[in-house]
Amino acid sequence: MSPRQGKARRALLTGVLALTVSLVVPLTAGAAVPAQPPPPEFETSYSVAGADTPEQRTAIAARDIDILTAGPGRLEIRATRAEADALRAEGLTLTALPPAPGTTLAPVPNAPADFPAGYSGYTNYAELGTRLTALRNRNPAIVSLSNYGTSYQGRSLPLIKISDNVGTDENEPEVLFTCAQHAREHLTVEMCLRIAERLVANYGSSTAGQVNSREIWVMPMLNPDGAEYDIAAGTLRSWRKNRQPNAGTTAVGTDPNRNWGYGWGCCGGSSGSPGSDTYRGTSAFSAPETARVRDWVNGRVVGGRQQITAHIDWHTYSELILWPYGYTTADTATGLSSADAATFASLGRAMGQTNGYTPQQASDLYIADGGMSDWMWAAHRIWSYTFEMYPTSQTQGGFYPRDSVIARETARNDAAVDLFVSYADCPPRVTGRTC
Repeated sequence: MSPRQGKARRALLTGVLALTVSLVVPLTAGAAVPAQPPPPEFETSYSVAGADTPEQRTAIAARDIDILTAGPGRLEIRATRAEADALRAEGLTLTALPPAPGTTLAPVPNAPADFPAGYSGYTNYAELGTRLTALRNRNPAIVSLSNYGTSYQGRSLPLIKISDNVGTDENEPEVLFTCAQHAREHLTVEMCLRIAERLVANYGSSTAGQVNSREIWVMPMLNPDGAEYDIAAGTLRSWRKNRQPNAGTTAVGTDPNRNWGYGWGCCGGSSGSPGSDTYRGTSAFSAPETARVRDWVNGRVVGGRQQITAHIDWHTYSELILWPYGYTTADTATGLSSADAATFASLGRAMGQTNGYTPQQASDLYIADGGMSDWMWAAHRIWSYTFEMYPTSQTQGGFYPRDSVIARETARNDAAVDLFVSYADCPPRVTGRTC
């Protein structure tokens, strides 16, 4: 969720593997970036009791303490001993957690840039290109494959469109699914693949209505540089940000989900320190990865009207369904009326009934400014949600559940996706309103 990897990662001087997929849309990697700074003080993961309000959790995050997950009655962080002692001195109860699986594996000398044993079922960048191309080649009438730009290191950012008459820009509601803004959240790539492949596989039956009446877009890996860096040493680095250098420091990376233009840096929900995992960047959209999505979404304004009506941004972990705004704890704010808030809440609760996730406004966790869903709504009135996937605790795998859960935990969201797509023509219908 909202961590601070840059503060305590070991220096692993591993080059980024250049990947080339010979497709209509090549997914290519650029040159390696400078090494990480020397590791600071060792950090431990803790469960925290006593931080029960958004204000308390926001105050913890404001110290650049790594919030791993938060939800009703739970909070997990990663902190140094001094930080943990300071929180205990304030009356909070901290209990040490075992390390996340995979992160305890020793780096593998001369390792290929791939997942370690127990995680080989996850999809790396090269494999993603292969799967997307195969999906397009088998189903050219309803699937197109393109890209919407390149990452900082030069990797193509893949984009799938699924619709009948896929080569025509029809007057149909458009739905966007985005995954892997945060590098270590690899389960979300599998979620985007599940959405695309299931829509296509079932086109002759259960998904025909969706494909025929919607234009569905899937961006399965928004942060490929970070995702590849996370696995490049043959272990799991718990890396969150992109891999863009920061001038004047050896600290690398910007948090893409604090780099969006609405409420950027406004409200204590991001960090101005380049070493922080929630570093917001030098300015809104300073990260190439967020700027390219922004440009593409802006380009979907046709005839003065935004064609995208609904959007889900997939993350891990916590099993939550979140909606705007994240920059303020107020239920309503500029551009978000009580009727809008009721629609967000009603559809969020309906989706939560299908998968068991907890639905709530994003800021019920803690303040986070410069987030993607806030911008989608404020800039374009796109009904935008954030889904935090399995699990709910680091004791269940945290950011790195074993690959044995992929099929179960992605299929768990099938009904929520179907419901979401069904309301894309007019989400306020869920409250009895019209559009």
